[in-house]
Amino acid sequence: MLKRLLMATSLIMAASGAAFAGEQYVDETGFAISGYDPVAYFDLTQAEPGGAQPRAVPGRSDITAEYNGATWAFASEEHRDMFTANPEKYAPKYDGHCAYGVAQGGKVPANPNLWRIVDGALYLNITPTVVGFWNSDISGNINKSEGNWTSLEAKGASDKSWKAIADNNGTYAGTAPIR
Repeated sequence: MLKRLLMATSLIMAASGAAFAGEQYVDETGFAISGYDPVAYFDLTQAEPGGAQPRAVPGRSDITAEYNGATWAFASEEHRDMFTANPEKYAPKYDGHCAYGVAQGGKVPANPNLWRIVDGALYLNITPTVVGFWNSDISGNINKSEGNWTSLEAKGASDKSWKAIADNNGTYAGTAPIR
């Protein structure tokens, strides 16, 4: 019975042209990208590679939407509505996992304050040290990530916390989403 249901769901998605995403990374907050607003990144002034990016904008726990099996938080209803109209535009690549980790062949968590938008797509990384590796060859790393993602996408999401990594100390203040 379950097998038939899964097959039917796959056929419906294929017929509708819907893209199937892998399992979204959700950490101990219970929210995608740790409760930060995915739309807000596109309003921030991005630093040049090597410079510190502005901090991610915390979402609010009372302004949410569901996408890719996860709850997303937003700083405003306008951002929530923009996201629900086109989630693929705003959701980070690789289901919120570290883009450099995917380039290296694995799924690891991502720190929402270590981000970069390239060609209209949001990429997250795990630690400041990894951002240095990512920045050393952004286009090459994206090419590697895209090549690896096909085989990684179906694997389960990381169950690790980016906050547990000492290299992330100082990369965030407080918690998101705002309650």
